[in-house]
Amino acid sequence: MKIRINVDLKTNRVVRNFILVDLVLLAGWGLIEPILALYVVGNVAGATVVTVGTAAGIYWIFKSMLQIPIAKYLDRTSGEEDDLRFLIAGLLLAAFSAFAFSLVTKIWQLYVVQLIHAVAFGLYAATWPAIFSRHLDKGKVSFDWALDSTAVGISAGLSGFFGGVIANWLGFKAVFVLAALFTLLSAFVLILSPNLVMPGKKSSSEPSFKDHTPANIGR
Repeated sequence: MKIRINVDLKTNRVVRNFILVDLVLLAGWGLIEPILALYVVGNVAGATVVTVGTAAGIYWIFKSMLQIPIAKYLDRTSGEEDDLRFLIAGLLLAAFSAFAFSLVTKIWQLYVVQLIHAVAFGLYAATWPAIFSRHLDKGKVSFDWALDSTAVGISAGLSGFFGGVIANWLGFKAVFVLAALFTLLSAFVLILSPNLVMPGKKSSSEPSFKDHTPANIGR
C-alpha cells in the first residue's frame, strides 16, 4: 500500500503578508514574555509578584473588553480600509508599549503601559483575523490557518529563548527596544505592501478597499 502526501505550500499574497506580520509581531513580543516578570520585580520600585499578576490581569481584562466593541464597529462599516487603519494603529501602539516598558520605574507607570498594551492588542485581535479570514485560499482554509500557527509558534519559541539570552548579555532594555523594532517592522510590512495598502489612485467615489467577505459567511 502506497501513501502519497502532496503538500502545496503556495498561498495568495495577502495571506503571505499577514502571516509575515503575525510572525514578526509575535517574534518581537516573544522576546519580552520570558523576562517581563523578572524585569518588573528587579527594576520597578516596590514591585512584587502580586504587582506582576495585577499587571497581567490589567492587560488581559482590558484587551478582552475592548476587542468586542472594536470588532462590532468594524463589522458595521463596509470594506477593509478601516480594518487596515485600525490594524496599523494597533501595531504602532504595540511598538510604543514595548519600548515604554524600558522606561518603567514605578508601579503606576507599569499599569499605564499595560493599558496601552491592551488597547494595541485589542485592535490587533479585532482586525488581523478579520482581514486574514476574508482572503483565505479556496479549498485551503485549514492549511492557511495552520501555516500561520506554525510560523508564529516557531518564531515565538525561538524568540523566547533568545529573549533570555539577550537580556543576560545586553540587559533588559535591549530586549524591549528589539521587540519595539520587530513590531514596527510588522507595521511596515503592511504599509509597504503596494497592492494591499496602496492600491493606486482611484476616484473619490470608489472605495480603496473592497469587501472580500464571501457571500455565504455569516448567513
